[in-house]
Amino acid sequence: MIDLDRVRAETPGVEHVAHFNNAGSALPPRPVLDAVVGHLRREAEIGGYEAAAEREALWEHTYDALARLVHAGRDEIAVVENATRAWDMAFYAFRFRPGDRILTGRAEYASNWIALRQVADRTGAQVEVVPDDESGQFSAAALERMIDERVKLVSLVHVPTQSGLVNPAAAVGAVTRAAGVPLLLDACQSVGQLHVDVDEIGCDILSATGRKFLRGPRGTGFLYVRRGLLEELEPPFLDLHAAEWLPDGGYRIRDDARRFENWETYYAGKIGLGVAADYALELGLDAIRGRIDELATSLRRRLAALDGVTVHDRGETLAALVTFTVDGRSATEVERALAAERINVSVSAASSARLDLGGRGLDEIVRASVHYYNSGDELDRLVAAVAAAT
Repeated sequence: MIDLDRVRAETPGVEHVAHFNNAGSALPPRPVLDAVVGHLRREAEIGGYEAAAEREALWEHTYDALARLVHAGRDEIAVVENATRAWDMAFYAFRFRPGDRILTGRAEYASNWIALRQVADRTGAQVEVVPDDESGQFSAAALERMIDERVKLVSLVHVPTQSGLVNPAAAVGAVTRAAGVPLLLDACQSVGQLHVDVDEIGCDILSATGRKFLRGPRGTGFLYVRRGLLEELEPPFLDLHAAEWLPDGGYRIRDDARRFENWETYYAGKIGLGVAADYALELGLDAIRGRIDELATSLRRRLAALDGVTVHDRGETLAALVTFTVDGRSATEVERALAAERINVSVSAASSARLDLGGRGLDEIVRASVHYYNSGDELDRLVAAVAAAT
């Protein structure tokens, strides 16, 4: 169980706002805030290089914390500036050829899709979309029918940015692993709210962010790459951190996942990211998931009961994101009306999820994303404010 009084006492932001934009950027807990500010203060006192050297144990610990979070080895973890850069660093390391096939799903995120198409246009590879099943989730059965020797990668969004869906990652991983095809999992919205185990899922690469459900600092993210795949992937760019300049003029790429990093890094954020991972692990991912499910299920039910409100989430398993529209009001208008009541939500536009929202004829939707520190009173405020906006 989550100790609600404790986690709210450790979340300064709840004194100012009812925050339901956790799928955008969650309110950080006090330990994360103190870690980031404390390191920046130390940089101001003794210098940036000197503070990094003094606190090496703290930022090195981040690799251990993230490895525990996703059940990986520390040598399989790279810490980078955001989830998109993590995803890109892995994806652009593949070498596609004309006729190669890349499979993705209808929940694919805009940044990922643009990268897929750019590489396909450059190389002559093909991007194909695996259909959803009758519940609205990625169909592992359809994937199994589509895989052949020309499929070189499967890209899957675990939890989309535009709905409460949790895609069946483990079922997909079972298919890709049996076929010997790498699975690139976008876990941007799932790490921090769901139990994520890279071995149980069967993914070979995972990208994630710090700012969302992990409650870490903005400007932080991480990448997992399976040890057996590391040496097959040469990053799209290298520097003196990712590789060593040899006396003969050549270079040697490092043999761990830090080959996907670069030398300059956000040390305060890196330390804060490790503290955020520790905080989530200490609370327990099962307890976090249970609390989120309780809040999200209640919010969906209550919003669906309002006249003029339509909830748009679909899939066999749902997560923290609750998406809806209000008859006669644009999603942006609803967002602004709630903001006037100090209630944070966000808007998801079709331009970020054309295969999904565009396919359903939705231009934009309101996204309310709960987290374990949200209270029942805050839920009441949100529902009342939406009712007033109808």
